[in-house]
Amino acid sequence: MPTDANVLASVVAAFGDCPRPEHFTDFSHCEECADHDELLQSRDRSTLSIADVGNPGWDPVGFCTPQGMAYYMPALARLSLDEPTDEFGWYGSLLVFHLGPAGNQRQFYEYCSLQQRASIALLLGHFIESRGSLSDFDVGEIRRALESWGPSL
Repeated sequence: MPTDANVLASVVAAFGDCPRPEHFTDFSHCEECADHDELLQSRDRSTLSIADVGNPGWDPVGFCTPQGMAYYMPALARLSLDEPTDEFGWYGSLLVFHLGPAGNQRQFYEYCSLQQRASIALLLGHFIESRGSLSDFDVGEIRRALESWGPSL
C-alpha cells in the first residue's frame, strides 16, 4: 500500500506544472462566483487551507474551472490527506464529491492527461485503503468516483 507521501508525490508530479489561471471561476456569472474567484486568487497551492474549501455550503472548488481544479489539485490532495478537523471533518469526503459523478468531474476528467487521471485514481484508491472509515458516506461512493478515473480495486 502506498504511503500518504507517495500518493501526494504522485499528485504533485502530475499537476505541479499546471499554470495558475488568471481566473478560477466564471467570475462574471454572479456574485457568488466572483466571491469564490476572489478567494482562490488570494491563495496559492501552499496557502490554501481547509477553512477556504472545507464548508460544503460555501465551497469554491465546486465552481472551479478545470484549469483551476488542476492548479489546486496538489493542495486539495494535501488537505484530504491531513487529519480531520473538529470544524470541517475530513476534507476527502468533499473532494470525493467533486471528483465523482455528482460533482464537476466530467469536464475536469476530460481536461486531465493520462498521468493526471492515474494520480487521481491512485488518490481515490488510497482513500479506500486508508481513509474509508473517515468518509461521511460509505466506501461505495469513493469506489464510484474511482471507477470514473481508473481501475477499480
